Amino acid sequence: MQKIKILVVDDEKRMRKLVKDFLVRTDYDVLEAGDGEEALDIFYSNRDIALIILDIMMPKMNGWEVCKEIRESSKVPIIMLTAKSDESDELMGFDLGVDEYVTKPFSPKILVARVDAIIRRTTDQEEDNDIINCGAIALDKKAHIVTVEGKQITLSFKEFELLAYFMENEGLALSREKILNNVWNYDYFGDARTIDTHVKKLRNKMGEQGDAIKTIWGMGYKFDTKGANK
Repeated sequence: MQKIKILVVDDEKRMRKLVKDFLVRTDYDVLEAGDGEEALDIFYSNRDIALIILDIMMPKMNGWEVCKEIRESSKVPIIMLTAKSDESDELMGFDLGVDEYVTKPFSPKILVARVDAIIRRTTDQEEDNDIINCGAIALDKKAHIVTVEGKQITLSFKEFELLAYFMENEGLALSREKILNNVWNYDYFGDARTIDTHVKKLRNKMGEQGDAIKTIWGMGYKFDTKGANK
């Protein structure tokens, strides 16, 4: 069975090693990044990262900037580490979608316990979310079936993956680069216009509900069923 992958981001090498050692003992697969830019590079090239432990004070990009960037395209759980105990920092973190907030110094055992709890909760949610419903559109991941207004439509493999990515990130603005990274992966070296082609086909197959895929000119797309025809 493949190990659960966790990304630890901290500019202090000793801190990364401490956290990694305890996580490895619990049988997690740990990736490391020493600054915010490296963290984003690793995150976008590893779609199966299950959780991120993210320090706030770092060079190049701080933890807030990294968190905000990741939240534009992913709901991956994030535990934020900080050297300060400040209520305003905690509130900012939760506003950005941080799942847990841990103040240094901390007990590595307690940190691992929090990781375990979030992973269990996320796994349970994933099991409950094999079927995604957005307005009149339903997508069954396991059965690979999509219904629009109760009628099944036929999609290619990439069209299905693209629609699933849109539905999982409903309401979020998604750049073409992020869509390529998450649906086609970094090993795709073609033109970003392939996304536009797939979106056009998706819209046609979805009929009036295709209006849910909004074009953001000069950037990419946003999936929003509230604006689609009923």
